[in-house]
Amino acid sequence: MSSFIHGTEIMQAARKGGYAHGAYNTNNLEWTKAILAAAQAKGVPAIVQSSMGAAKYMGGYKVVRQLVEGLVESMNITVPVVMHLDHGNFEAAKEAIEAGYSSVMFDGHDLPFEENLAKTKEIVALAHPKGISVEAEVGSIGGEEDGVVGAGELASVEEAKQLAATGIDFLAAGIGNIHGVYPENWEGLNYDRLSEIADAVDTPLVLHGGSGIPKDQIQKAIDLGVAKINVNTEQQIAWSKAVKAYYAANKDEAEKGFDPRKVLAPGTQAIQETVEERIDWFGSQKGNN
Repeated sequence: MSSFIHGTEIMQAARKGGYAHGAYNTNNLEWTKAILAAAQAKGVPAIVQSSMGAAKYMGGYKVVRQLVEGLVESMNITVPVVMHLDHGNFEAAKEAIEAGYSSVMFDGHDLPFEENLAKTKEIVALAHPKGISVEAEVGSIGGEEDGVVGAGELASVEEAKQLAATGIDFLAAGIGNIHGVYPENWEGLNYDRLSEIADAVDTPLVLHGGSGIPKDQIQKAIDLGVAKINVNTEQQIAWSKAVKAYYAANKDEAEKGFDPRKVLAPGTQAIQETVEERIDWFGSQKGNN
């Protein structure tokens, strides 16, 4: 029996309550432990998500689901946990549904809109009878994610309304956000378009490319209806810096310092600290009141 929740209610409550939940990408055992530990320490729901690439690296969607499920039990995690597919294509969304994910994103933004709409309807029809939530995307998130490249076009309000009408649970919209590290000439989020979309649909909105957006811009986006914020790059940078520092201090040359458990420990701690900081940024604990 899965211990996961689908997350729709907590996202709806977040949008109404003026706060957001972070969705944190995992890449392996250490990443997953750090995300779950951070959520448990803060007393907020944990949204653990895998991209298609991470799932392939980790051995498949079923392995990812079993890993998260096993850690929830062994770590005595008592906060609600959502197991989410991030940026899945049509086949990946179907595979994750079959593998026991509790939430899936079908990302059809690179398809002609009518095809995106039709396939989103298909995924909703497959997922909802199983109690699985669905996220869809309108417009393009800038940067590159698992080979899908977007220039960051603004989402169409009319297309957002049509996608929301399919019954999806969350809507990711392009509002000038990008994946990866933000360039120096980035113009910032387009709050006018975000406001227009938020006024047009009641669906909880998702901000992709959450890593690197200044805190004040993120909090303004939350005020305008964003209820889910994806974080990945920031965790990777924190991990890399911590492991680099371990080697720079020659700790690997100490007795058994080359033990991978010792090498990976500071990176894991850095991820947990990053996630805990983002929980504070997003106001996720407001949902406990």
